[in-house]
Amino acid sequence: MTEHLIKTFIIFFVVIEPVSLVPMFAALTRGGEPGYRRKMAWKSVAISAGIFIVFALAGDRLLRLLGISVSAFKIAGGMLLFLLAVDMVLARESGLRSTTVREQEEARYREDISVFPMAFPLITGPGTLATLLLLTADSSNYIEFSLVLGMGLLALAVTLVFLLLTQPLMRVMGVTGGTVVSRLLGVVLAALAVQYVVDGFTEVLV
Repeated sequence: MTEHLIKTFIIFFVVIEPVSLVPMFAALTRGGEPGYRRKMAWKSVAISAGIFIVFALAGDRLLRLLGISVSAFKIAGGMLLFLLAVDMVLARESGLRSTTVREQEEARYREDISVFPMAFPLITGPGTLATLLLLTADSSNYIEFSLVLGMGLLALAVTLVFLLLTQPLMRVMGVTGGTVVSRLLGVVLAALAVQYVVDGFTEVLV
């Protein structure tokens, strides 16, 4: 059980990727007072946690309502995560993991960046929500479901710590350091995505 929990936490950590969020958060809050940055960090993660809980509770019902099997969602979710992994490895910006050019222009003039673009799509984007659905769909009972959700919330708590330490972390690693870590995590995520697709096809064929 402990090994499974650690694996679940690592998956959420890789998908949320708090290390690469630090340079983005630093850019979005550039020129702001320390109090403003702390407020945006807390609010962004709190909203993300709310999205996590609502999506975890309603996601499975939504799949059943739409007539989508867990196997089909594993295949689709795995493909989505693979595209996300490619973006991470190539350090390429896309709507899956980062904001588009128009969204960046809009966010530049926002005083409150907690909901957009921090909570969505940067912290709880399509890849994160797909991962949450994939992991909770595999839960066989309420206890496993709660533990998976708990690991996701723990990953968000770690993300909060990273955001609160944005200034010292930027001095240590800089943008280049964040990109290197992102590329390495992208390779891990790519392997995980392929495994989801393989599992989905195996279940469908069986």
